[in-house]
Amino acid sequence: MANGQDQHVILISIDGLRPEFYKDPSWNMVNLRQAMKEGVYADGVDGVFPTVTYPSHTTMITGVKPLKHGVYYNTPSEPLGITAKWIWDYNTIKTPTIFSAAKDKGLKTASVYWPVSFNSPATYNFPEYWYLSDKKARITLKALKENTTPAGLYEELENNALGKLEDIDFSGDYLGLDDNLARTGCYLIRKYKPAFTAIHLVMVDHFEHEEGRDGDKVRAAVASADRAVKSIREAVDMAGITKNTTIIVTGDHGFVDIHATLAPNVLLVKAGLYDPQKPEDWKAYFHTAGGGCFLQLKDKNDKQTKEKVLQLLKSLPVQQQQTFIIKSREDLDAIGADPTAALGLAGQQGYAFSPTATGEFIRAAKGGTHGFYPDFKEIQTGFVAFGNGIRKGGVIPQMGLVDIAPLVSNLLQLDMPAGDGLLLNGVLAK
Repeated sequence: MANGQDQHVILISIDGLRPEFYKDPSWNMVNLRQAMKEGVYADGVDGVFPTVTYPSHTTMITGVKPLKHGVYYNTPSEPLGITAKWIWDYNTIKTPTIFSAAKDKGLKTASVYWPVSFNSPATYNFPEYWYLSDKKARITLKALKENTTPAGLYEELENNALGKLEDIDFSGDYLGLDDNLARTGCYLIRKYKPAFTAIHLVMVDHFEHEEGRDGDKVRAAVASADRAVKSIREAVDMAGITKNTTIIVTGDHGFVDIHATLAPNVLLVKAGLYDPQKPEDWKAYFHTAGGGCFLQLKDKNDKQTKEKVLQLLKSLPVQQQQTFIIKSREDLDAIGADPTAALGLAGQQGYAFSPTATGEFIRAAKGGTHGFYPDFKEIQTGFVAFGNGIRKGGVIPQMGLVDIAPLVSNLLQLDMPAGDGLLLNGVLAK
């Protein structure tokens, strides 16, 4: 293997990647299927709880679970009213990351639309970040122009890789978004040859939310993400760094088709513990994250309110109780979830959670989501690694997102502290 100074690792995250996308040829990931024959792939990768994007991506680059790294959800818990803000700021992360460890060693890094990357220490940072309009709509172009670093990098990308883009080019409704993210990554790889490059592709997830686990748009997005993988491989070739480069393609979570949502805040309103008209008087609030849900108490030591909430849940009709599983604080500690939550709810497959505090407890829904407790196959994500330092022809039956950072740390000879993951020696070439 090349020494740490000459080695390059490219981490491509396909949001919502499922193992069947590369294991089943009908999904048309022809480029990734070719690559996996050159390296190692996983049958399934276990995520964190909740299985949502920001905690998962932070686990990938820290090797620890949310309990330790501090990014518990995509969005902050907001009992006083949902603002549409996300947890964008890298300074939220409480533990070392691959980016900080590489910087400490004097290595160049690039971050392309990686979650929790506003203020990232990456040398070249194209953050996943947007401003919000008065109506909470996303304003991405201006946010990227003003917050891509170093100064002048956005204009450089515009002149050499992207052309003049408009806000609609960052809309989640079009596959062009992934094309632009791939172009950004390819340009940075060719021009600057970073030791570590992390690229987040987002559109597979978007269309799985819309259509569920399968659909024409989902299949088009999977093929588009596969084309991006090929473009990135070609950029590595053009940069002349193929023999010293390792590529890891992974994701953050699988997906589940849903037919209903549960609104546990409705129960709190009826019990007088939460009032959407006077939210400042709240005692208890459920923060929802797809198929996961977390009870927040205004007073963390308010055992009486916690007990009252448990009784509310247990007094639901039996059929409704069967739509979710209560996770105790001990359960949440064991899985490494938000330390501020008094308890959690894990939706059964088919049932997600809604933050709404009005209407019925159960209501119809469609499409797909994630966020579920990571203990069943459909919610697992995927992993394919190939290139320098990777064994040819290995299969990992099961691994975790926590195992990715130790692998990258080993390849780049970083001094990442031991975390919750294992170094998968079987992935490495002898």
